[in-house]
Amino acid sequence: MSGVVTPEAVRLEFEAAGIGTRAIALFLDLLLQALVAGVLLFGLGLVMEGTGLGLPDWVGVTLALLLAFAVFWGYPVAFETLWRGRTLGKAAMGLRVVTREGAPVGFRHAAIRAALGLVDFYLAVGGVAVVSALVTREHQRLGDLVAGTLVLHQRTGARPAVPVQFGVPSGAESYAATIDPAGLGVDDYAAVRGFLLRAGELAPDVREDLARRLARPIAARVGHRPPPGMSPELFLRCAAARYQQRGGRDAPTPPAAERSSSSSTPPVPPPASAGQEVQASSPTPTPKSPESPGGEFAPPG
Repeated sequence: MSGVVTPEAVRLEFEAAGIGTRAIALFLDLLLQALVAGVLLFGLGLVMEGTGLGLPDWVGVTLALLLAFAVFWGYPVAFETLWRGRTLGKAAMGLRVVTREGAPVGFRHAAIRAALGLVDFYLAVGGVAVVSALVTREHQRLGDLVAGTLVLHQRTGARPAVPVQFGVPSGAESYAATIDPAGLGVDDYAAVRGFLLRAGELAPDVREDLARRLARPIAARVGHRPPPGMSPELFLRCAAARYQQRGGRDAPTPPAAERSSSSSTPPVPPPASAGQEVQASSPTPTPKSPESPGGEFAPPG
């Protein structure tokens, strides 16, 4: 997976395109480029023959080389600049070129990629591109490394995620007001959100244990001391509701987009399908369990 960071400091993860899909996209583009170059060169030959100017052979060769360069360099530059990182081959394979920051590529990025593509694919017969893609974590060829770009899979079989609103459970309004969400970061909220959306699919013992392991560090971050007998899942739901009330947005993101790359919060299962996120009904809180004298969320027994 490759990640980019949005202006809201949320890490979005995408699947980097592998060598196989990129090779097929390149093959499709090369077929089209060869067809266009062949037609243009044939037309150039007809024009030179028809004019009867008796130009030296080197002039014809120079014009043919310039025409071929314009096609094989200009094609990817024009398409990637004007079509937001796609060529016809990439579009057919569901690929798109983006910058390291996740923004659309511009003329500079496309020109650098195309220029170094002459080395990656033609001078080295693809050897440099293959070696570079194999040794880099995000499958970047030489042109991507210099231009600061990534080639990502654009298609996904999952429906896009939509925002979800967490409300304070009925009867817990006064308790929720005691939770200060100021210490709850974006990554912490993402972990809580993922658990609450998936809680109903977990076995009761797994659900309770995961809620407890997640609630402890979250409570420490917000400086909250839970009262005796408090359900960790109820605390998490109230914390999520307070986070949204404070102004934290629940923005729609691609699948797995809210996984944390730096939080020490215990990992949680990813959210369920996007269709289940439209309406976030309150999950049934886990049964209350005896707590330790210190007021921490403790296992039953």
